[in-house]
Amino acid sequence: MTSPQVTAPGPATPSLDLGGRTALVTGAAGGIGRACALRLAAAGAKVRAVDRDAAGLETLVGSAAGLPGAVEPYVLDLTDLDAAELAAAGTDVLVNNAGLQRVAPLEEFPPDVFHTVLTVMLEAPFRLIRGALPHMYGQGWGRIVNVSSVHGLRASAYKSAYVAAKHGLEGLSKTAALEGAPHGVTSNCVNPAYVRTPLVQRQLADQARTHGVPEERVLADVLLRDSAVKRLIEPEEVAEAIAYLCGPQASFVTGTSLVLDGGWTAH
Repeated sequence: MTSPQVTAPGPATPSLDLGGRTALVTGAAGGIGRACALRLAAAGAKVRAVDRDAAGLETLVGSAAGLPGAVEPYVLDLTDLDAAELAAAGTDVLVNNAGLQRVAPLEEFPPDVFHTVLTVMLEAPFRLIRGALPHMYGQGWGRIVNVSSVHGLRASAYKSAYVAAKHGLEGLSKTAALEGAPHGVTSNCVNPAYVRTPLVQRQLADQARTHGVPEERVLADVLLRDSAVKRLIEPEEVAEAIAYLCGPQASFVTGTSLVLDGGWTAH
């Protein structure tokens, strides 16, 4: 009887070590941003946690106690674009995550809300990237991760501002990748489907009203309708994808979108 062949283990995957690096995460007080801030601090980074929610940031700081890195709260409203650009100075890792949502038909969509969504989710990332690049270019290394969405690749009705912002973010990310490559800077998008966050929880009533279905049916009949995997993705899963893009094994990954959509775009 022939003995089974034993295969030697391959090389170990490089661990993420961001000791000595400064990371900036927007929308860090909750959801994906919070999970990402904790993941990068666990890798040793000094995390500049940006959010307008001061109380949420203080809770985040407490949760980060004892991690190899540190979390520094930075209270900022991203509609202050000049302040956003200044906040990004000296950043090695930039995670553009902050977002907001409004569900309404185009003909009823408030123009001021459309403007605010585009400001926070597209113009602010541009200004943050602009503020971070001089330092990244100067040292020949940098990581930009833009938290996009499946809605950066596909549209849904009643989400004109969000879909427009995410599609724009995809283009901005690709442009940053092309310009940053000669300087050792990568830029990528992470594209989750619906994540278990307060942003998604707040959508349930809006979706029920807009689609004319009971709120308890929104999750299965609307949010997860096009997903092959019938569950919400957890913030920590998205944070791990972001961490991968910051690691040495992803140094050749740039200008692309890492899709975490449970099979949505397989249709």
